[in-house]
Amino acid sequence: MARSAILVVAAMAALAVQLAAAADHPVGGTGSWDTSNGAGFYNKWASKTVFKLGDTLTFKYPAGHDVTEVGKPEYDACSGAKPIKTFSDGDTTVKLPTAGKRYFICSVPGHCAAGMKLEVTVVAAAATKPGGRHQRSVAPTPAPAPEPSSTETSTPAPAPKASDAASIMLGGNKQAVLVGLAAGVAMAALAM
Repeated sequence: MARSAILVVAAMAALAVQLAAAADHPVGGTGSWDTSNGAGFYNKWASKTVFKLGDTLTFKYPAGHDVTEVGKPEYDACSGAKPIKTFSDGDTTVKLPTAGKRYFICSVPGHCAAGMKLEVTVVAAAATKPGGRHQRSVAPTPAPAPEPSSTETSTPAPAPKASDAASIMLGGNKQAVLVGLAAGVAMAALAM
């Protein structure tokens, strides 16, 4: 029984970390999906944004537009003839569950050519910088203490707590709360 409780706890902790790390990306920075920004605007925004597994894209648009996911040939041709999926609700959230390229256009004739096209590259969580540069996530290491001179006395700084390092590694309080919640559930399950 204790072994199954540990497995449940580990799965819950992994889920909490994944949920905490997921981000929503309003398309173009504001979510506004329209022709007013001109050709290239959405891809310029996407090139400066890191899209990771589990993230979402949010498109907000008025009637008369849509969000159509297409393959690369249709994207290049601004053609909605072979859609993967089409949305027309005006407030679309698209999940990014797999790594790779995704292509979106507005399939209304002329809208894609006027700038309503977006190519995103979804990366694994370890890749954190746009432009293909990968960075490993690690806890920060404290700076070395300066050497005391013969006339100075030095008091060592307190070591950071493990909970501080977990919060820093995960990027903030929201994630630390989720990890703490998962740890609390783990402790409760082990006490059973």
